[in-house]
Amino acid sequence: MMETQARYTLVGTAVLIVTLLLVAGLAWLAGGTDKVNYRHFTIYFVKQSMDGLDVNSAVKLRGIKVGVVTGYEFAGKGQNAVRVTIKVNPDTPVRTNAVAYVERNIVTGLATIALSNPDATSPLLVNAPDDEQYPVIAEGSSDLDKVATAVSRIAENGAQVLDKMNGLLSAENRNGVGKTIENLQQITANLADSKQELSRAVISIKDAADAFREASGSINQVALRAGDSFEDLSSNASTAIKQANATLELLNRETSTVSVRLQGLAETGSLELTSVSRDVRNSADSVGAAGQRFTDPRGLLFGDGRPQPGPGEK
Repeated sequence: MMETQARYTLVGTAVLIVTLLLVAGLAWLAGGTDKVNYRHFTIYFVKQSMDGLDVNSAVKLRGIKVGVVTGYEFAGKGQNAVRVTIKVNPDTPVRTNAVAYVERNIVTGLATIALSNPDATSPLLVNAPDDEQYPVIAEGSSDLDKVATAVSRIAENGAQVLDKMNGLLSAENRNGVGKTIENLQQITANLADSKQELSRAVISIKDAADAFREASGSINQVALRAGDSFEDLSSNASTAIKQANATLELLNRETSTVSVRLQGLAETGSLELTSVSRDVRNSADSVGAAGQRFTDPRGLLFGDGRPQPGPGEK
């Protein structure tokens, strides 16, 4: 009996030890996983669908898995967006201009979050907005979304083209086109009836063109003759101008000679007048002295009454 109890005690102790070791191993594994310093980010998706996206869905950068989705929920507060939180490896280069979009496998329908850095030189995204717990990555668009958008725009443009074609082919426009065709038919019939008159008009236009051509030739000849006349007139005018210049030069030389002669004559006349005026002045002095003598007849006849000095007297 004592041996049986000892065996049960040994088995229970062994099971307990194994259980404790299993729990410790799981705790160690879990603790080792939690020790990885993941970086967390938030993404707000407004335009893209979350179909096929689940918690623990892969997050990829250039096709490499760098993290997982940790959760998603509606943003609320009047925002038509889904808030998705992700965690990525600490060495993942998430830049400030990074964008995120949903990639979906066409066969399986499973979705992943794809990250893209348009500019690899931008600084790392590390700061969170004031009202956010984690840094926010902007929403981008995948190539499939771009194709879908382009197809949608093509469809819209095609619908507009069809509407315009329907408007163009309305009953009113069809009636207008029919009337235009009838008018063209009438104009064609009138042209056929007026073929002879049109031929005459064409011949008249041709004759007028020939006459105008002949008149142009005559005008050209007249212009040539006028040009020759103008050349002769220009030559004659040039000759006359040269003769006039020669005459003016001769007149200038003669004028200079006359001026020199007049200047010499003026100088000679001035000398003669000076001599004549000197003689006239001397004559006037003589007449004045004679006049003074005639004012004293006694002195003229008998002298001035003063004794004449003798020899050697003064």
